[in-house]
Amino acid sequence: MKKITFAALACALAAAACHTPEPGIAGERRITPGSTDWRDEVIYQVFVDRFANGDYSNDFGVDRTHMGRYHGGDWQGLIKRIPYLKKLGVTAIWISPVVKNIEEDAGFAGYHGYWTQDFLSVNQHFGDLAKMQELVDQLHDNGFKVILDIVTNHIGPLFYYDVNMNGRADDILFGGGGASYGSRNPDNPGKLTRTSEWDPDYDSRGIQSFTSLGEAGRAPIVWVYQPKIGRVPVQPEFFQNPAWYHRRGRITVWENKPPLGGEFCPTAPENNTELCPYLREQETKGDFPGGLKDLATERDDVRQALIGVFKYWIEVGDFDGFRIDTLKHVEHGFWEQFGPAMRAHAVGLGKKTFFMFGEAFSGADSLLASYTDREQVDSVFYFSQKYRVFDNVFKHGGPTREIERLHQDRVRLYHDRPHQSGIGVAPRDALVNFIDNHDVERFLNNTGDDGVQRLGVALTYLLTTVGIPCIYYGTEQQFDGGNDPSNREDMWLGNRKRGLSPYDTTNDTFMRISGLTKLRKEHAALRRGSFEIRWSTDHTGTEDDAGIFAFERQHEGDHVLVAVNAHQCDDKKSSRTRDGANLMKTGFAAGTKLTDMMPDGAGGTFTVGQDGTLDVDVPCLGARILVKQ
Repeated sequence: MKKITFAALACALAAAACHTPEPGIAGERRITPGSTDWRDEVIYQVFVDRFANGDYSNDFGVDRTHMGRYHGGDWQGLIKRIPYLKKLGVTAIWISPVVKNIEEDAGFAGYHGYWTQDFLSVNQHFGDLAKMQELVDQLHDNGFKVILDIVTNHIGPLFYYDVNMNGRADDILFGGGGASYGSRNPDNPGKLTRTSEWDPDYDSRGIQSFTSLGEAGRAPIVWVYQPKIGRVPVQPEFFQNPAWYHRRGRITVWENKPPLGGEFCPTAPENNTELCPYLREQETKGDFPGGLKDLATERDDVRQALIGVFKYWIEVGDFDGFRIDTLKHVEHGFWEQFGPAMRAHAVGLGKKTFFMFGEAFSGADSLLASYTDREQVDSVFYFSQKYRVFDNVFKHGGPTREIERLHQDRVRLYHDRPHQSGIGVAPRDALVNFIDNHDVERFLNNTGDDGVQRLGVALTYLLTTVGIPCIYYGTEQQFDGGNDPSNREDMWLGNRKRGLSPYDTTNDTFMRISGLTKLRKEHAALRRGSFEIRWSTDHTGTEDDAGIFAFERQHEGDHVLVAVNAHQCDDKKSSRTRDGANLMKTGFAAGTKLTDMMPDGAGGTFTVGQDGTLDVDVPCLGARILVKQ
């Protein structure tokens, strides 16, 4: 397998304009232009290890009997399933990280790709570099954009903190076991504590060495050499500098949880200032739980090394964008430098709209939005929408007024100007909408008999609202796994619980997605149009409009009205866009005839009243997409 030389990377680190990749890897590589408007795309997230197995020769270390191990999916398998993706109608494929990972840790495997061991080598479980390039070429030839998942925050669990300084990784117990159960012995109450040298709790001073006699200064780190499981020092070699890591131990506070003895922090202040300074300190300087060692990304040498690494992957892989892991765990200053550097490099290659969007795992819009200004990333995953709309409204039947409130927050908090040399779309109009992904339970987990119907109306909103839709692999097969790793099912097994064969294209959910993606292609308003809310409600009972949410989108003469019904309607068949005598106002002229184009919908024609109003019945857990005849 070919690999970039240290000299070539050093050259890239020294000057952004210096490109000397090895011939046959990037020097002779065809570079394709990027998307003209990312709002036209429908992203499909592929977990490579679980999507398709096309090459059994790379099935080393495979154990399909356990969800936390490699299962055998690879890039060749994805190539073979391109016709399936085309039939589904998605247009941009987000693949899991390609870099070489540690093989395993604590019995779990690095099949997911987030445990980097070598920043410049590929994961041979998926294929070699030539196969990765073939995958990208094949996807491009079939009209797809390709997005690479990257990690800049941390490396895998490749060193430990030698807290007791004995030269081996220990789980250390301090204190006594105390008196026996039921004893009233006052002299031995017992207080037993445990410290894992792989993953000790956060210490803002840095992890300290410690024995029963007390502290003894900063704990040294020890790089481990266990080649059988790929646990060897990180590559390239300069990433082995201890000063390149914060060495403070794992994060122990999350969201608005306070430090020991402290007060709770606000989760959504009225501006984009940082949430709770101590929380943010841990998030940006602590190791990610599981022993993933946090890089000191505030250092210029670390920044330049990471910039050089990911410039290389743009060029060698011909990728059209990055999905960025653990965005909020890296300080803003890094992204202010990384974003422009990636854009400039991509533009120099002919990719004028290289797309970068990040995962800031938080429901606080103020925090999410803070990564989309100052030339940082183009977009973020819209986690607040996932919680407030897809979970609260569509999964659990909450009031659709919450969708309107979220929209108001989006307009107020997210930035309304595109980045220089960016994708040409303002962040607030390019948020990545998603129902579920590999880090949260699937939408259908713990739903009732109406779960598939609820998923259908949620997908309708996902594929018609403002922003860029993203679908997690297997959603179209009605997978219903719980949290990681249960939500990372094998596609090639099909969905036995629901009687679906592998890669089924006839079930209701697949057909709903393929129909909606086709409609998106036919109507620019559903991709790029304005967004004006026409009806929302607090009603969730027997009222006329219970569960109704309606909005209009317009773009260059294309005008569409979408009405969804998130209500189960136990005692009726539909809800209406009215509340008593109050009818929905529209932007259509009086007398306009509108036809329902909803795939697998009820159909029908409706006429706008003399005052521009429209009374539309929307089937329970259904939708209508109305366009002019």
